[in-house]
Amino acid sequence: MQDLLQANLQPEQMLAQLPEFMGKIERLAELLGLDLSACQADHIALRVNSTALATALHQAWLAYGEEWSTNVINGRPIVVIGFHQPVQAGQWQIEALELPYPGDKAYPVQGWEHVEFVVPCQASTTEELKVVLDARFPGLDWDNLKQAGIDVKASSPAGEKERLANPTFAFKKDGVCIKLHPCSLKAVIESEG
Repeated sequence: MQDLLQANLQPEQMLAQLPEFMGKIERLAELLGLDLSACQADHIALRVNSTALATALHQAWLAYGEEWSTNVINGRPIVVIGFHQPVQAGQWQIEALELPYPGDKAYPVQGWEHVEFVVPCQASTTEELKVVLDARFPGLDWDNLKQAGIDVKASSPAGEKERLANPTFAFKKDGVCIKLHPCSLKAVIESEG
């Protein structure tokens, strides 16, 4: 626990940092032309660079919720903890925490990294999701994202047992990331049964 405290990563410390982080998320959404007010903020994710920190965080966050799943995705464990009480983050209530164990990539800043929002639809591919996003967010100017310093990544991450397609678009700038996908993490986990 001392390592978490020194790294400013204890759950209490991270919850205190949440308003500032959500302010960055809201500014990025504004820059993107995304009105996410009607979207569910499905889960929040953090990033750490050591397995020891990830293990300590895993145990520490269990005081705030229960483990919904641990799945190997892209070669590393990803733990999902459902909060006992949804966490208030800006105007959203977030029901889960995603804690990936570190992979090959080192993050310049450890801590909060992204929030995933649900854009409910039947899209099963990134191409179908892009059509939905274009219709839902007409202000999203794909052509000018790069020059605004925003990295865009389309992916279709999947755990070993998942049956529900959940294509994702990630928009990242200055260490903050918004991800959009059609299904909640809870629904994806429930599809594993």
